[in-house]
Amino acid sequence: QVRLVESGGGLVQPGGSLRLSCAASGSISVFSFMGWYRQAPGKERELVASIINGVRTNYANSVKGRFTISRDDAKRTLYLQMDSLEPEDTAVYYCNVRVTTIDYATLDRWGQGTLVTVSA
Repeated sequence: QVRLVESGGGLVQPGGSLRLSCAASGSISVFSFMGWYRQAPGKERELVASIINGVRTNYANSVKGRFTISRDDAKRTLYLQMDSLEPEDTAVYYCNVRVTTIDYATLDRWGQGTLVTVSA
């Protein structure tokens, strides 16, 4: 069984920073995809940033230059450093991973979501 636990959301003023964390546990052999999505009220969930096969990173145009995705393999933790936050970044943020388990199953898992509110 694979579980994800998110932390790090909260209230921040425009221009401020937050770092989100997503800790994975379970019988994981390989992470093929790790990503952060967000969903604002009344909008569809969108992909914000991702790491593919541990190497290639991608960002939504709206966050390029402000957000940084990273991973700590030893801790099995995914991070999203968010700088120069804007009110438009307000949303519930979800981490998502696709893994291969030690018994060769492919699983797709979501974190519980963490609310980020950017407001003065």
